Amino acid sequence: MNQKSAELPTSVRNFSVQLSPTPRGARLARLLATEQLRSWGLPLDPARLLVAELANNAADHGRVPGRDFRLTLYVVGDILRIEVTDTRGQEVPRPQAPAPDAESGRGLLLVEALASRWGVTEGRFPRKTVWAELRCTPPEPTF
Repeated sequence: MNQKSAELPTSVRNFSVQLSPTPRGARLARLLATEQLRSWGLPLDPARLLVAELANNAADHGRVPGRDFRLTLYVVGDILRIEVTDTRGQEVPRPQAPAPDAESGRGLLLVEALASRWGVTEGRFPRKTVWAELRCTPPEPTF
């Protein structure tokens, strides 16, 4: 009898929320993402750090009065994709080396260091989506 190994279906999960482009909205993005990752049984770090950086950038640099930003998390197989969409499509982020005494400006360098890959996708004007992907596996059970 010829047995073929059964392919397991790829698990797909997603979460999306619209938030105000403010420091409070950026903090809420990190908190909601943390709880969603926890409910999916996925490691919290470095994903929540990536969410924090991307959401902070949307609140700081993608802010347009009256327009929210959107946080979306996708898990397909063992890849977590974090997307933050804002309405400043003309402001495409690029990592830059900040001055040594600068108190900010290192966020995208952190994203570049932590993510498996990341990028920017232009949406229907005026939108853009900054995304980062991580390979993730559920944490090992502790006994």
